[in-house]
Amino acid sequence: MNFGDSVSTCFKKYADFNGCASRPEFWWWVLFTFIATGVLGALSSKLSAAFSVATFLPSIAVGARRLHDTDRSGWLQLLGLIPIVGWIILIIWCAQEAKTPNRYAQGQTAA
Repeated sequence: MNFGDSVSTCFKKYADFNGCASRPEFWWWVLFTFIATGVLGALSSKLSAAFSVATFLPSIAVGARRLHDTDRSGWLQLLGLIPIVGWIILIIWCAQEAKTPNRYAQGQTAA
């Protein structure tokens, strides 16, 4: 999955918390939101804030789908509320390979 496909998929699955997201889909989305927020922040803090609000739900959704791909509950994203340690754990989990079979990908593909 390339950059454009990943961003397109995340916007198409705006609030879809079911299924799985591949590593490229998740990490390209993270890169897109990071760069876009930075560029918009350089132009206007209000634009950056609006973009962040608009992409909040798809970011949570793709995070949940990514954790599903590693056979973990999407609710584990709440570990991100724990500074540093929670962030490190989530980064490690999101960087792991997909676990097959897993309970979240029944009848679905991870792409």
